[in-house]
Amino acid sequence: MQWVEKASEYLKNVKTYANTVDWYDIAEILIIAFLVYYILAWMKTTRSWRMLKGLIVIFVFLAVVNLLNMTNIMWIAQNVLSFAVIAIIVVLQPELRQALEQLGQKNFLPSIGFSDSANKSEKAFTEKTVNEITKACVEMGKVKTGALIVIERNESLKDYERTGIEVDGIVTSQLLINIFEHNTPLHDGAVVIRGNRVTYATCYLPLSDNLGLSKALGTRHRAGVGVSEATDSLTLIVSEETGGISIAHEGELLRHLTPENLKEKIQQIMNMNGEEDAKGRHRRKGKSKTKDGKESAE
Repeated sequence: MQWVEKASEYLKNVKTYANTVDWYDIAEILIIAFLVYYILAWMKTTRSWRMLKGLIVIFVFLAVVNLLNMTNIMWIAQNVLSFAVIAIIVVLQPELRQALEQLGQKNFLPSIGFSDSANKSEKAFTEKTVNEITKACVEMGKVKTGALIVIERNESLKDYERTGIEVDGIVTSQLLINIFEHNTPLHDGAVVIRGNRVTYATCYLPLSDNLGLSKALGTRHRAGVGVSEATDSLTLIVSEETGGISIAHEGELLRHLTPENLKEKIQQIMNMNGEEDAKGRHRRKGKSKTKDGKESAE
């Protein structure tokens, strides 16, 4: 391909270009690096991150094909890629609109990338939150109260939050049970949890088109699977008919979970097991057991 030839020619003349670099070129490189970082940080919080991985695989494949001089495949790729830009713009239309809205905000810089370190404690998903969610699901399952709880991970759920009503409260079992109580204003729809806070309620989620799902499953389960297919979120479903508790993640549905299984799965998917092990090692540091079972300081 033409871009491969240009890249090869540039690499051959690196020393020549190095002698012509000035401060303006360095400033331009820094600006481009910042823009690339900004775009990648934004993409990581959206569905476009998965698309980027797919595009990388395609480009690697095309590079290998070009090296092997497979002219027919290259001819097809050149004709297909001419429409790729338009197709990407159409597919990413919601994400691009959201990016432009963030660009118009005064605090758009902290909202991408930099807020992760500044608000780390606020966004942390703690053991207490896991216990409160588990307790709420178990209690609602006993009385067959339907519930749909979506826990945000890396990809943003703001598009779905716009369909709901803002709550912004600390996650407690009492709050979740009260939201999903029958005949209350917020019981219909899904609840979104970010970190240790319930952000929105009554949110509408996309239904899954997976034909492999059981016909016995209702709209609540299909919505839970649907949002797990579109994002990397973790969704908890409490059945209104049976009181059974299910988890939807990456398009897969795990049903009839016990309280112990539910808590374990939440910790596993939210990558909390490694943190707990590290804390356990830190607490045990400085102590060792002797042969008779007693602890002694190291």
